[in-house]
Amino acid sequence: MKSPENTSFGLILVLWAAGLGAAAQFAKISVIFPTIQEIYAGAGPSLGFIVSLISLLGIVFGLFAGLIVGRIGFRKLLIFALILGAAISAWQSTFPSLPIMLFSRLLEGISHLSIVVAAPTLIVQLSADRHRTSTMTLWSTFFGVSFAIVAWLGLPLVAKFGPSSLFLIHSAFMLCLAAALFVLLPKAGIIPLDTSRFRLREILHRHIDIYRSPYQAASAVGWLFYTLTFVSLLTLLPGFVAPEHRSFVTGAMPLAGIITSMSLGVFLLRYFKAVQVIKFGFALAFLLSLSLLIFQNVPWFYVLLVGSLGLVQGASFAAIPQLNTDPQSQAYANGAMAQMGNLGNTVGTPILLAVTGAYGLNGMIGFLLVCYAGGLTAHIIQAYRRKSGRCDQS
Repeated sequence: MKSPENTSFGLILVLWAAGLGAAAQFAKISVIFPTIQEIYAGAGPSLGFIVSLISLLGIVFGLFAGLIVGRIGFRKLLIFALILGAAISAWQSTFPSLPIMLFSRLLEGISHLSIVVAAPTLIVQLSADRHRTSTMTLWSTFFGVSFAIVAWLGLPLVAKFGPSSLFLIHSAFMLCLAAALFVLLPKAGIIPLDTSRFRLREILHRHIDIYRSPYQAASAVGWLFYTLTFVSLLTLLPGFVAPEHRSFVTGAMPLAGIITSMSLGVFLLRYFKAVQVIKFGFALAFLLSLSLLIFQNVPWFYVLLVGSLGLVQGASFAAIPQLNTDPQSQAYANGAMAQMGNLGNTVGTPILLAVTGAYGLNGMIGFLLVCYAGGLTAHIIQAYRRKSGRCDQS
């Protein structure tokens, strides 16, 4: 499909805002989790599922979303996902019994997956070649920006009006975005529908084909190593910082990744391929993790470590259109990223919690070194496979 000569920046910002709404489906629970614990007092460890059920759905159906979005239509599915997300948030604002709440979170995973697969694929198609790396880097910030907004604005809102207000605001936000995209997205569709046959056997074969492809799976495999550490670092790393610096490190870490991605990341992507930037980001994160053995009492090193991951974050999304030229392949690649990202987010924190419990800071450093070396190695191997010409793009 031919790239447009001009970039639809206004529409891209609305699609990015849809990403903020999707990330807020996590943030609205995580940011006020102590309040959620009070509401469902006595739930015990089972309350953890209120966060992880969306991720669980993403692990199982991440690639399925990439397969189905091209058949239903990107515009239709995205608008439906936003309306579904709005309805579920409004329902959740009543805080029903825990089993019903958990069921609603499972349904919400459908909305979340559809958005994070359809929106970035549309952004690629609406971006001129010269702007594509910048717009995909912007998309990559949706998770961190959303969490920051919910923390800054949502916590005071909940303190004044109660937790239901946060869910209702989120519902209204999603509904407004659905209305905006209904008006702004062309009804004829930006991306042609995929009319090929669609059976269970095809889904299984497509999973194998995608993960065998060093084009469609490139970003996803590296993304697994990134997500194994990102959320877990934000959760557990501040515990190793001196109390007087803890608040600074906790607030600065997520912002560091966003700033690095939008500044140094965008600069590097002007001169280097996205995969090269990803490899540089993993190598830098590896060296900074190793440096913690010496500089563990320097708060800035923790911030720099998370900041280096911003290079991996932005470039991983930018690599998708560079390696996959047609919309359906891009949808497959985005679906694979959703699948691997949810897997990393689900298992990363428990693994890091276990190794730090057994070995302390040295355990955390060892885990980080393995992950960042793994991400770098995975990209080196896939780059070699692409260069060797032993596989085609599909």
